[in-house]
Amino acid sequence: MDITLLKTFLEVAATGSFVSASERLYVTQSAVSLRIQRLEDTLGKPMFTRSKAGAELTNAGREFERYALSIIRVWEEARQQVAIPEGFTRSLTIGAQYSLWPRLGFRWIDGLRGDMPDLNIRAELGMPDRLTRFLIEGIMQVGLFYMPQLRPGLVAEKLLDEELVLVASWPDPTMDLGNRYVFVDWGPEFVVAHAAELPDMTNPGLTFSLGAMAAEYVVNRQAAAYLPARYVKKYIDAGQLHLVPDAPRFPYPVWAVWREDADPVIRQAADKILHRVAYNAEADGEAVIGQLRDLSGDKIDTLGG
Repeated sequence: MDITLLKTFLEVAATGSFVSASERLYVTQSAVSLRIQRLEDTLGKPMFTRSKAGAELTNAGREFERYALSIIRVWEEARQQVAIPEGFTRSLTIGAQYSLWPRLGFRWIDGLRGDMPDLNIRAELGMPDRLTRFLIEGIMQVGLFYMPQLRPGLVAEKLLDEELVLVASWPDPTMDLGNRYVFVDWGPEFVVAHAAELPDMTNPGLTFSLGAMAAEYVVNRQAAAYLPARYVKKYIDAGQLHLVPDAPRFPYPVWAVWREDADPVIRQAADKILHRVAYNAEADGEAVIGQLRDLSGDKIDTLGG
């Protein structure tokens, strides 16, 4: 069985759309259609009912879905096991959004390498859609997310409460940021809360959907943006970024999403290390919030609260 056909089938099943599946797989819609047709020809049954509204699984498609997931999982397990370098006996693939690697993901890997020297580790970077697909297919066993997309076979656990804070690259900033404000899109909840409470800053003419990567832009220009307190602590400590007094904060929880069938021994040990790292990371964020509280007269409003 062609693994590419199975992965394409699962993507169409997950999105309900050949168009959306093609965007996620970075291929043309015609390529997706051709793959599904080849799969249907092989199985002798239609997997989807096509309509203008999208693609819906047939009874045969729903029955085949669990087998497709199982085949891909076994394939990925075999591929990863074969690829384990000499001197290692176990393997774990971790994925995370860009903003969650510094001060969390990388420190987790440090802990894993220290406590589990026989563990071969692979790290993946991506947006939530890509990481979720990797979890479903068994390419990854665990991922770090801001907004997890739960699917059958996955389980999520909240790690810590991130705080988004408004920072600027010049000393003594105020809420009067003018055209120096950069809007970072942190998802629907943030966008709605931001529009309601900071309407004058909603459309600055520059929007980034890059997460904490936007910090590099802000630090090197006369700019301001909402960024994770944990992430920007090093810039604040170095005097490269400055908290904006009286700016509301925005709570933004961080989640760990595991495959339910992940090796229980590895998961238990890795979870213990991750929670230790998360505790320290949360302390970094709380230190920044403490500074903001001091600057704001001991009172900080919550964006959308």
